[in-house]
Amino acid sequence: MSEPLPDHAGHRARLRQRLIEQGGDALLDHELVEYLLALAIPRRDTKPLAKALLAEFGGVGGLFSADPEALLRVTGMGETSVAAIKIVQATALRLLRVQASAQPVLASWQALIDYLHADMAHRTNERVRVLHLNTRNMLIRDEAMSEGSIDEAALYVREVIRRAIDLGSAAIILVHNHPSGDPAPSRADIEVTRKVAEAGKRLGIAVHDHIIIAASGHSSLRAMGLL
Repeated sequence: MSEPLPDHAGHRARLRQRLIEQGGDALLDHELVEYLLALAIPRRDTKPLAKALLAEFGGVGGLFSADPEALLRVTGMGETSVAAIKIVQATALRLLRVQASAQPVLASWQALIDYLHADMAHRTNERVRVLHLNTRNMLIRDEAMSEGSIDEAALYVREVIRRAIDLGSAAIILVHNHPSGDPAPSRADIEVTRKVAEAGKRLGIAVHDHIIIAASGHSSLRAMGLL
């Protein structure tokens, strides 16, 4: 005689049915994470772990953006579970990046912001990246220039311009994040942006914007009249 299925097996089947029939909006945040983890840990009740992860990282955004090392420090997480979390993040970012690069950047601005926010808003350290555009304002390269601390990352004018020349970029967009959650530009942000713009102008490379991403939103130096 076969053993009865554990209680969480029936609960998992109900989650699966709701997901298939009603879509992801039918599940709460912890239920989405719970079901994902169940695919990686099929013999365990994953609800407590899902709730613990969301509490630890402050919600879905923080969880899926968390570093693998941080995820592994949570009791109950192993490499398979971490890989499940990171493959969802990678897939979501790939989809957003495709949408952002499918047409000229300036004509799909919200798609670009959505992509940058998903990738950078919940990072715990600053990252500087440069988006390189061709003469049609199509994205030709998205490159991380530097990784920094919780409140600082270096942006070197010479390196930015040299890389733009190497790639034949007609224009660039500077991007970095503020782990503090406040997207307001600092005096240093404004100053370095103007230096890059001045250097680029002499070589025919336009600086379209400097976007600052934070958990609470984003700021655009051009929209603020600072570029």
